[in-house]
Amino acid sequence: MTADTLQREAIGEVPNPLGLAGIEFIEYATSRPQALGQVLETMGFRPVARHRSREVLLYRQGSMNVVINAHAGDRPTHRAPTETPVITAVALRVRDAAAAFRRAIDRGAWAVPTQVAVMELNIPAIHGAGASRLYFVDRWQDFSIWDVDFVPIPTVDRQPPALAGLHWFGIVQYIGVDRLDDWTAFYRALFGFDELPDAQRFGILPKGRILRSPCRSFYLQLIEPDAGMADLNGEECLQRMGLGTPDVPAAVAALRQRGVDFVASTGLQVQQRGALTTNWLGGVMFELVHNQG
Repeated sequence: MTADTLQREAIGEVPNPLGLAGIEFIEYATSRPQALGQVLETMGFRPVARHRSREVLLYRQGSMNVVINAHAGDRPTHRAPTETPVITAVALRVRDAAAAFRRAIDRGAWAVPTQVAVMELNIPAIHGAGASRLYFVDRWQDFSIWDVDFVPIPTVDRQPPALAGLHWFGIVQYIGVDRLDDWTAFYRALFGFDELPDAQRFGILPKGRILRSPCRSFYLQLIEPDAGMADLNGEECLQRMGLGTPDVPAAVAALRQRGVDFVASTGLQVQQRGALTTNWLGGVMFELVHNQG
């Protein structure tokens, strides 16, 4: 194949236009950070650092970072923390954060105004589902955002190992009625997600549409409300995180030893394909999915 042929065929969309490379962190907002912190520690996460100027704590397990944000904020658009923890942000690893942000805005995304204190990083973000934000992070390797905005907790292992090989698998997003195609188009146009064929679906909760990231490292599951659930029709949110593991029964056994309970009902049992934890704090659940990582 000649160079002319390669150039002639190099048309169309780039498969991974933002250089997406996975999830850097997932953020919860809550006015009860200690209670949520206890839940995360039960799931195998450990507190490793505190924000320099805000009431924000970083928890880590293996390659996964979870932020608990209890800072009330001083911006009109900021969502004040509530007692029930809510996923308010997902940070995506990208090749170039500024370029990713500009491309998203050019394609119709809404920018989130940022207000940073002295010596804090300005991390660009766009609006996501409901009141959530999607951040773009390009400092996630040798020098990361955690080295600038956070102070390590003394005597704590900053890289606690993952329990039973747990890693990011994806996020479940609740969407409005007849919004499935709209959200699919949003993630496809801005990030390069594509739809996973039904024959390749994961887990034990197959409802909705599963989108696969262009970096092939995580998934989004879009779920519409059931018929008759009119009270939820207008609510869109990031509902829960999915954790991958190469051996679901082994992960379940390890977590049960730590006090984690799992849903056991007709049609929803712990199995090699996946498992679902019971509810904490009025809305926090974790889904385990068989995945090698």
